Order: sequence, then C-alpha cells, then structure tokens
Amino acid sequence: MEAVVRTDFNFEGQKGRYVGKVRDVYNIDDRLLAMVVTDRISAFDVVLPKGIPYKGQILNQIAARFLDATSDIVPNWKISTPDPMVTLGKKCEPFKVEMVVRGYLAGSAWREYKAGCRSLCGVPLPEGMHENDKFPHPIITPTTKADEGHDENISKEQIIESGLVSREDYEMLEKYTLALFARGTEMASRRGLILVDTKYEFGKYDGKIILIDEIHTPDSSRYFYSEGYEQRQASGEKQKQLSKEFVREWLMDNGFQGKQGQKVPEMTEEIINSISERYMELYERITGEKFIKPAESQDILKRIETNVAEGIKQLGQS
Repeated sequence: MEAVVRTDFNFEGQKGRYVGKVRDVYNIDDRLLAMVVTDRISAFDVVLPKGIPYKGQILNQIAARFLDATSDIVPNWKISTPDPMVTLGKKCEPFKVEMVVRGYLAGSAWREYKAGCRSLCGVPLPEGMHENDKFPHPIITPTTKADEGHDENISKEQIIESGLVSREDYEMLEKYTLALFARGTEMASRRGLILVDTKYEFGKYDGKIILIDEIHTPDSSRYFYSEGYEQRQASGEKQKQLSKEFVREWLMDNGFQGKQGQKVPEMTEEIINSISERYMELYERITGEKFIKPAESQDILKRIETNVAEGIKQLGQS
C-alpha cells in the first residue's frame, strides 16, 4: 500500500489549509476543521523522508475512540469521522502550550535525568531513580507549542507570567490533564498495557476549554507491556514498549537526533514495514480489535475527498 504523504484538496467553503508535521488541516468556513491524518512520520521535530503505510488511519481511529471515551471528563473538538483517516471537528482557538504528563521516568525526561537534571519544567525529581521507574505520582511537564522547529520545555509559572495561559485556565488544564491520564491509564491496563506518558492539547470554543487534536495515540504517547514490567525493571532490562520511541532509538543508533548537519539514515523497505507493523500491533492491543486495512485497489485520496465532502455537506444541512 502506497503511503499518503501529501494532500491538496479543495472542499466547498474551504478558507485555507495548514500543513503540520503529520496532519493536513483544512479550514471550512472558519467554523469547521477537516483534519486529515497522513502517513507522514516525524521524530525529533523533523518529518522523515518516507511515509508509513496505514499510520494515518491507525492514529485517527485510536484518537477518535479515546475522544469518545473521555468526553465525560472534558468536551472535545470531534464532530465526526467521515473517513478512516479524517476527523471533522469544531474550529477552536488553541492554547500555545502542550500538556505533557508523565507517570514514569522515560524518553527525554530520562535523558535529562541521566545528564544530572533533577528538576523538569519546575517539577523536582526524586534522587536515585532508574530509567522507566514509576514516579510517586504523575507529573506535568508542559512545552511550548512551536509553529515551526522544536517545542521547548516551560514551567507552569513561566506560562502564567508570560501570559500564554491565564492562571485560572492553566489550573483547569492541569485538572483535565490528570483526569485524562487516569482514564487512559485505566483503559490501557485493561488491555495489558501501561500508559507511560502522553501529551494533550487544548483550545477554547465559545469561551470554554475543550480537548483538541489527537489523544493516546502511539505518536503522542508511550506504552509499556504490563506483563514482565517489574521483572525487567528489577533486572535492569529494557522495557518492551509500543510507541514511537523505537523510531527515535533507530535514528539515534544511526547518528541522527535532528541536529544541524545530521542526515536521516536510509529508510529501507524493511524499516518502513517494521514501523508499520508496530503501529498495527499497538492499534490491536489498545483497541482489542483487528486492524482493517483498506483494499489495495482503493484510490485512498479519492476516497478521502469524497467522504469529507459528504461529511461537510451533511453538517451544513444539520
């Protein structure tokens, strides 16, 4: 299956198109967004040169499922999913911060801890921790939301002092973040997984805070397998995980961390297929359902265009 790495649609009422690292977002009449989740993949804030077949569908379907499963905690932007790779939703004013929440010392947090850091985004870290140890309680380590380039770590007080978010709104974001993480942890546990860390994005719609973008996908989250976690920690073994971290590790092993002058290693067919298979594995583990691939004879772009146009039309009539 050919990966979908670029879209260029022109829907009725379209006011503009924003091309992100992974998503192409179409503004419809300044009231709706049609978010097409492509098969592009990014790491270290760099879009890699080749796409991963089925990745967009997997991300969109997992996000839609979790948005529905958490709408009792916080309202969200989703209206419908007219296509396996697309969500139609409310156009909001996004906050310029991402709420990163961590239950375990992993990924970039571990890399900083290993380098001697004992405070992350103003949050003190306990001494004597090892990679992938569980924190006494989940911590929130927000980042700025950069339009281009790297997101930067930032503390709660810096966010409030700079006026990025008011204190009242930020405290609501913290409350929602911890409640969403608790729900995601509980849902993952039922499937034999540990939700290690994740990020949430929020915006405002009609003056109210709502959850936007994706949630609990392998691009925004890290999962470990529950079975054997304690034994692997005790013996100092690497944790068995389902997330995009294995892509970052492959890049680092081949001398790439997104720094100037570094070159992305060759993405062979074998590498691409292995990444695709890992994404499908996570879909099936987290949902408990078999992943349904599109028919190979399908024109995916034509399917998306037709389904989204029909979805917009239906919303215009409702």
